Amino acid sequence: MQYGICNLGIVPIRLEPSDTSEMVTQALYGDQFKVLEQRKKWSRIRFAYDKYEGWIDNKQYLEIEESQYKLLLEADINLSKDLVEFVSDASNNLYPIPLGSDLNSLELLKHKFDGNRLTSKNEKNNIIQTSFLYLNAPYLWGGKTPFGIDCSGFTQMVYKLNGYKLLRDASQQAAQGMALSFIEESEPGDLAFFDNAEGDIIHVGIIMENNYIIHAHGKVRIDRLDHSGIYNVDKNSHTHRLRVIKKIV
Repeated sequence: MQYGICNLGIVPIRLEPSDTSEMVTQALYGDQFKVLEQRKKWSRIRFAYDKYEGWIDNKQYLEIEESQYKLLLEADINLSKDLVEFVSDASNNLYPIPLGSDLNSLELLKHKFDGNRLTSKNEKNNIIQTSFLYLNAPYLWGGKTPFGIDCSGFTQMVYKLNGYKLLRDASQQAAQGMALSFIEESEPGDLAFFDNAEGDIIHVGIIMENNYIIHAHGKVRIDRLDHSGIYNVDKNSHTHRLRVIKKIV
């Protein structure tokens, strides 16, 4: 088994080993993974954080030893706190890194970082405040940063920045936590999931106070939430059908 780490700011992870294949997620600086299969140009990987799999360009990660991989798995939370920061190498070359990058690998990668860090688990009541950091970020299928993010990438990163682990896709996140019977039972920071006509979970957002929800739809935006689903305040119509509300923490 081989192991790797993302040593660049944002790297696309593809569904298939091709530059033209759809991006299913992103590797952020410091993300660790197992290498399941290696080809001339591409490697199929499984992330340590959420077990998600995809293909990464071999030029966009660094191979590490199993012992280094295990040490990083055991490390405490240590994340970049600002929308954009920089790490520098021994030649003082700067590498931009996005909000939520894992800084535990700085010594391993021989990089320096002088920015702000998150080093402790926050309380659940910080989830809404954290979500505002992504407000108006454009929707991007597979995205996980303030420069492009999808609905489940948004919820995963907001929770990650508060020390809580969510899986990658909305359908996977819907299997976590405890289901609530009514919107009135929910608290700010709980998750609402939405399905399509076939009953498949296709969307997720973070519940706010007073029946509002923040979610990624075109951009990260705030809309109304009722028993039917999401009511888009710009279109004056419902856009998503409510399936279930979950309390994760």
